[in-house]
Amino acid sequence: MNPWESLRVAGESLAANRLRSLLTMVGVIIGVAAVVILVAIGGGAKSMVENEVEGLGSNIILVVPGKFAFGTAPSVSRLQLSDIDLVARIVGSPDDVTASITSGENVRAGSLQYFATVQGVTQTVPEVFNRPIDEGSYLTRADVDTNARVVVLGADVADSLFPGEDPVGRPVTIAGVRFRVIGVATRRGSAFGVSQDSQVDIPITAAQRLLGVSAIQGLAVKAPTPDRIGPLSDQVVAALEAKYPGTQFSAVTQTQILGTIGKILSLLTLVLAAIAGISLLVGGVGVSNIMLVGVRERTREIGLRKALGARQRDVILQFLIEAIVLTAFGGILGILLGVGVSAAVGAFSPLPTVIAWWSPAVAFGVSVAVGVIFGVVPARRAGRLDPVVALRTD
Repeated sequence: MNPWESLRVAGESLAANRLRSLLTMVGVIIGVAAVVILVAIGGGAKSMVENEVEGLGSNIILVVPGKFAFGTAPSVSRLQLSDIDLVARIVGSPDDVTASITSGENVRAGSLQYFATVQGVTQTVPEVFNRPIDEGSYLTRADVDTNARVVVLGADVADSLFPGEDPVGRPVTIAGVRFRVIGVATRRGSAFGVSQDSQVDIPITAAQRLLGVSAIQGLAVKAPTPDRIGPLSDQVVAALEAKYPGTQFSAVTQTQILGTIGKILSLLTLVLAAIAGISLLVGGVGVSNIMLVGVRERTREIGLRKALGARQRDVILQFLIEAIVLTAFGGILGILLGVGVSAAVGAFSPLPTVIAWWSPAVAFGVSVAVGVIFGVVPARRAGRLDPVVALRTD
């Protein structure tokens, strides 16, 4: 019997037992769909983080005291406002350097209150970061020099404190101190799980007075070109460590942040895919069991075919093809289900999804391999049946 004839016979056999065939494929369908969906969720999370980092601006260098590492507490800072001028001389432009102080404080407007991230910054923030203004204007050099009590509200803060109203020119109090709203930032969403729309920006000098501190927490530098990021990082760190002997500083770039987070998310995606792959293994066991039941039910048929001249390899090929067809169709249905669910999750939930081209291909290949691996034992058992014994079976 040629392979095409075996394929035809296998197809007729599966069609004659539609319900059993469908139930056999369920495990494979679920396994393949789970692989596609979980990889899509992992890819979406990675893409979201990359977009958030890139949304901060381009060619950014963050300079912080101590050795930077994710999940570690920040080191006590010895940085001062005068260090902005030091770094600006290295960079070559004072507009490409900014500093910050951050604290969580209550912001009030009349009877309304909002707990916001208060950032003391310089007027160069829009030049360094991607920080567009929706209404009003941003801080000026004069505001920083005179410790002006002016504030730029994030979109969520403005909506909460001044619902349906124009906040520009209106007063608010931050930690009990009165400030005047001069602008509202454009809505920007979240970065690293922190809403950028829940922030308010005030002059860094006013923040020092408000919080009772003299140091600044960190510096941000915008390199003129991507190839200048590495040399500038080394020069800035060397200059600060020379000014503050015994104090370590770290320069963190967007590439380093993306690389670290990317590795973590890629590993997480692989772990999720491996967990989903267990479903494929369970589906393979189901295929093997159903095929073994099928061999027992069709013992007389197998004996008759062998008595009419069918060779052992013909019988093995037929049952092996049946297993492969079951898992291949299950793989196709699982891919369609996985792609559909992934698209629905991305469209109707805040969780983004990105369908990687390789996940359906790998899932389908694995499903076919499951058919081959778990179909061998039933096929070999069918092929070894003695035709005389098989024909005498009830």
